[in-house]
Amino acid sequence: MDRKLLLIILDGVPWRNWRRLFGNLEGWVDSGDAQRWKVRSVLPSTSASCYASIHTGVTPQEHGCTGNNNVFRLTQPDIFSQVRKAGGVTGAVTHSFWSEFFNRAPFDLVRDIEYDEPDSPTINHGRFHTMTGYGLINQTTPADIDLFATLSMLCERFGLNYGILHTCTLDSMGHRFGHECREMDHACFQADEQLALFINRWRADGYEVVVTADHGQTDRGHHGGREELQQDAALYYFGPATGPDFDDRLDQLQIAPTILSRLGAPIPDTMKSEVFLT
Repeated sequence: MDRKLLLIILDGVPWRNWRRLFGNLEGWVDSGDAQRWKVRSVLPSTSASCYASIHTGVTPQEHGCTGNNNVFRLTQPDIFSQVRKAGGVTGAVTHSFWSEFFNRAPFDLVRDIEYDEPDSPTINHGRFHTMTGYGLINQTTPADIDLFATLSMLCERFGLNYGILHTCTLDSMGHRFGHECREMDHACFQADEQLALFINRWRADGYEVVVTADHGQTDRGHHGGREELQQDAALYYFGPATGPDFDDRLDQLQIAPTILSRLGAPIPDTMKSEVFLT
């Protein structure tokens, strides 16, 4: 496999905050260096359920993850497994749920916090965080810039064909403060500024880059149900392919088959949603 792509998931950012607060991403859309669409999450619009759907391309009703308290090793084919079948190298810098879903469960803090497994049929190189002790006062989230740097290190050290980064900082801020406040304005601005440094680096290293969220969030800091604020986010794409008209809304289930298509990996029969980049 000679193609390379990174998926960056900023947890819990509603559509309107992307458009108004991520100036670097929006500036690249204006300059023609990126394309942007609205994307709607599955239901429930709960983090773990969305993670599982983003990577398997099937609904929670099919993969079975009904929420954050129901995390287990999934049985459906996923992006990692399909990239590995095509001979690619995979990496993840994410919450530990991703390791449990796509490598092994339950998550063992010592064994699984960091691993390099060249023969793994799913994730070859993993760096994970658990957010153990999370609450409104203590968010227990790693610094985003450290996560961006860690993914870059994996790319450069191991030659990843596919890598995913997932950070819960903005979701945690939203649960604490809501999304219509000074604190969230600053948090989004900071995330955009830090991410921009690494997008330039990743693009220079030959990676296509997709930036999105797993779900939105309300002004009261809630998500999980059916509502534009809870479900709708943005998806930005940096690369040579072209997508649908801006006014078209994507389905979250389209992400997995589209990534596999861009990497030249086989799309399994379980992923039935339409590829949106050509």
